[in-house]
Amino acid sequence: MNYMTADMPGVESVDNEIMPINGTDYVELYVSNAKQAAYYYKAAFGFQSLAYAGLETGVRDRESYVVIQDKIRLVFTSPLNSGSDIGRHIDAHGDGVKVNALWVDDATKSYNEAVSRGARSYMEPVTEEDEFGKVVRSGIYTYGEVVHVFVERKDYSGLFLPGYKKWAPLYEAEETGLMYVDHMVGNVELGDMNKWVKFYEEVMGFKQILSFDDKDISTEYTALMSKVMSNGNGRIKFPINEPAEGIKKSQVDEYLEFYEGAGVQHVAMATNDIIKTVTNLRDRGVEFLKVPNTYYDELLDRVGSIDEDLEPLRELGILVDRDDEGYLLQIFTKTVNPRPTMFFEIIQRKGATSFGKGNFKALFEAIEREQELRGTL
Repeated sequence: MNYMTADMPGVESVDNEIMPINGTDYVELYVSNAKQAAYYYKAAFGFQSLAYAGLETGVRDRESYVVIQDKIRLVFTSPLNSGSDIGRHIDAHGDGVKVNALWVDDATKSYNEAVSRGARSYMEPVTEEDEFGKVVRSGIYTYGEVVHVFVERKDYSGLFLPGYKKWAPLYEAEETGLMYVDHMVGNVELGDMNKWVKFYEEVMGFKQILSFDDKDISTEYTALMSKVMSNGNGRIKFPINEPAEGIKKSQVDEYLEFYEGAGVQHVAMATNDIIKTVTNLRDRGVEFLKVPNTYYDELLDRVGSIDEDLEPLRELGILVDRDDEGYLLQIFTKTVNPRPTMFFEIIQRKGATSFGKGNFKALFEAIEREQELRGTL
């Protein structure tokens, strides 16, 4: 199975990186009910069953289900006992991303480089083996309780990781055209954004490629600031948000309150046909933020000619923005958890390498309407 992400925009060969990264290996979420969560992401988002670990595989403290769609692997993990660290994490944060795993050629070297540059160790390098070969994993802490696990799998031919077995239930939904993780956004406390920008620069050799301040990302009531970090080949992009002063509570403030700390705000998943993908997701019950119809009245004047017909974009609520390299189409789900924390972005890039700056105002006003309904604005 090929997990290369060379089709991603901005990918190039970089020989002198501190920490070469091939792409996102998997994203692991700690959730209250892993089996039900896996079913939801299969039925609603079109992921396919891949692997399982739990009592039947000799794991006594947790149960994990792995689903896959093209190059995206999601792992849902729940505790099997009270008093566990997984359970404590869920009690504090609700369902959320714990592990952002990065595919590397040398997990030991990546770990040693990171720790020597100031990273806090999450797991020392460990070799895991089964009949399909061996995988080396290591890990470091980042903002909040989120960790990066470095995964070296060049000597492994199994489905996922040693300790997992094939999961093949009768039910499988059709895929929806999701292809790979485009970027992953973190929310951190006021004053911490530059701290984590420095972390990614000094510990992992990332570069800041974009910056947005409260003049770029603001409405009448709220504001936030963001800086985008990217590794050398462009396959890994981490925007980092912090709240800014506003009249009312911003979306980042709301997130930090209900997540009870810093964490992953949203995962952006790429498609090459956003109209088809979003139509499919909507028909399966995925709920999206909607902007006013007036957004589309002057859209083409703002972004110029695009390949897509305007009416499907208007009907679905898909946003469009252009930069010097081309344009992009994007849409955001409503939060997928009981707490107003994590959500997903669906994105299609047609040359653009940016993140939709021209859509910020309309998007954040849509988020504020949701906050108002929740009584948290």
